[in-house]
Amino acid sequence: MKHLRQFEAIVFDMDGLLLDTERIALSVFLETCDQMGVCGQEHLFIRCIGTNQAIAREVLKAGLQGQVDHLVFEQVWDGKYADRISRGPIPMKEGAAELVERIAALRIPAAVATSTRTARAQEKLRKSGILARFQAVVGGDQVQNGKPAPDIYLRAAEILNARAEACLALEDSENGVRAALGAGMTVVQIPDLVQPSTDLLALGHIVLRSLSDVASYPFPGWVPR
Repeated sequence: MKHLRQFEAIVFDMDGLLLDTERIALSVFLETCDQMGVCGQEHLFIRCIGTNQAIAREVLKAGLQGQVDHLVFEQVWDGKYADRISRGPIPMKEGAAELVERIAALRIPAAVATSTRTARAQEKLRKSGILARFQAVVGGDQVQNGKPAPDIYLRAAEILNARAEACLALEDSENGVRAALGAGMTVVQIPDLVQPSTDLLALGHIVLRSLSDVASYPFPGWVPR
């Protein structure tokens, strides 16, 4: 069995995995829809989960074409989101604080690999009181290709001086799972707003209920190259 201390590094997604922010994002997305007079667009939000700003912009452009200016929609949505998260501490997901502390106690290098821009990600982690626990924060603005491409996970492993195949990745979204698997990492998914599809489950990654279950999970053994 392979337990946490046997991983060379652990890489976390942020929104919807460490921080309970996807519900905030959905709430202000729906507020923006109401304000701009477009209804039934929740499917666009789902498609944006786990993507960087450039990919989300293309999703909005295609989905809102002929209804509203997608750039104006994005600006209003982002403004509402920034205002909401600025009001106080950002709530953390179940088991997140405990797992981060456990990994720090084991002295396992850890990073955050998030589609969010680096500066905003660092600020959100700072407000949640866990920024100092990570040796690196790799935002979506640091790589050319966002999730589901593996670039951000490969970059995180590189910064941590770890082999990607010897890293554990923790994710909530389909795009993130595909990115981490593409990088060759062991992947645990903790679903948030969207449950994994049949096609995603067929990839064979680990799915757990919450981050509280990660430390005790009996990870299958592996043989390094």
